[in-house]
Amino acid sequence: MTLPQDVTRMQSEMRAAVREHWQAFLIEGILLVVLGLAAMIVPPLASLAVTIFLGWMFLISGIAGLALTFWARQMPGFWWSLISAVLAVGAGIILLAKPVQGTLTLTIVVGAYFLAEGVATIMYALEHRRELSERWSWMLFAGLLDILIAAMIIAGLPGSAEWAIGLLVGINLLFGGASLIGVALAARNA
Repeated sequence: MTLPQDVTRMQSEMRAAVREHWQAFLIEGILLVVLGLAAMIVPPLASLAVTIFLGWMFLISGIAGLALTFWARQMPGFWWSLISAVLAVGAGIILLAKPVQGTLTLTIVVGAYFLAEGVATIMYALEHRRELSERWSWMLFAGLLDILIAAMIIAGLPGSAEWAIGLLVGINLLFGGASLIGVALAARNA
């Protein structure tokens, strides 16, 4: 059980660590901003890079899964683990062998995700508008924005596969980097 004084102590230690190493946060933030801008400037290349990276992740995790599954074959769920590992290896091989088609498939998944996320966010906002008081409209707006992004991605297929993933990753890197820069500068001045 965590006591309030434990939480306070951990927060204090975290603040001290960030203050001591603010330069590391600044360097990481700058690097992420540069990578984010590069991905936004050349989204087709970033989309392809993400697809290849995911292909390697699937392949490596699938191979590790196969090794561990056979190593612990007496454990319950052997067949499910085996199927999961084989699927991961297969997905990795496909993404690495056909990265352009893989990017198209990933873009369809991203479009479907934004659509589902948008609908869920709108439903949540409408269902909880009393509890959220004036904030529910922000959630409604976020859900509508998700659906708009999904529509742009899905309606633009197959052409949107060229830019969608790279642009979204670039935006994510840019904002993540900017937030780390903000944390670093605030810690430096504290």
